[in-house]
Amino acid sequence: MEQDTQINKEDTIKLKLRRVIFGTDTRLGRYFDISLIICIILSVTLVFLDTVASINSQYGQLISILEWFFTIVFTIEYLLRLYCSAQPVQYVRSFYGIVDLLSILPSYLALLFPGANFTLVIRILRLFRIFRVLKLLRYLSEGNVLLRAMLQSGRKVFIFFFSVSLIVMVLSAIMYVVEGPGNGFTSIPKSIYWTIVTITTVGYGDITPGTNLGQAIAAFTMLLGYSIIAIPTGILTAEISQEMGKSKDLRRCSNCLKTGHENDASYCDHCGSELEAEI
Repeated sequence: MEQDTQINKEDTIKLKLRRVIFGTDTRLGRYFDISLIICIILSVTLVFLDTVASINSQYGQLISILEWFFTIVFTIEYLLRLYCSAQPVQYVRSFYGIVDLLSILPSYLALLFPGANFTLVIRILRLFRIFRVLKLLRYLSEGNVLLRAMLQSGRKVFIFFFSVSLIVMVLSAIMYVVEGPGNGFTSIPKSIYWTIVTITTVGYGDITPGTNLGQAIAAFTMLLGYSIIAIPTGILTAEISQEMGKSKDLRRCSNCLKTGHENDASYCDHCGSELEAEI
């Protein structure tokens, strides 16, 4: 009897911890996740600051102490998640479980392999938990529209980049012949590098054409870059517009007979009449 009572108490403790640690439907759960996110931000900031020589020389010891403090906090949190999880093995194998483990391992590995602690920046991945805290998951439908648009435009974009690659190779061969090694175009791969830098309007200036003909080709390449740089954007925009059109509500306004309202619309965006609820 006493053993059953002890088991029930332990289950109750696990349930309460689970609601706080894994859930956001309680005030303590939200406070826990917000506090965790603050600790993650502070921990990652310390790692960044530790790479600055002047800060490291002056505050290196303090940063090290604080880093170990956060490591201990995250270790306790990870162990608590394992303890109160309904399916510990599934948690360990999940995305968050792997990230949680990777966020504490570097500090312990640094004891054996100096320098490994800089991989602690992986802790910033834990900020994905903010989606649960702020309940941003309801915006995933908009994300799915973007994802479908990218997948639908994949073939068009591939053909575009293949065409651009052909243009780059032709221009690179021409510039190699026109300019030659004397002006830095020592090989066609080097010319390909120059063409890509020029056609994307980056222009590092480490290789520049010296002949009049080469400069004329360079000017044409720059103008060509401006001309084609907007094409992928146009392709993706068209697909997004098409996907957004598909996701429109098909309810018809009883007053003006307009369709194509937003899915969460309660009133017609044309005449303001109340829309009938979906059956």
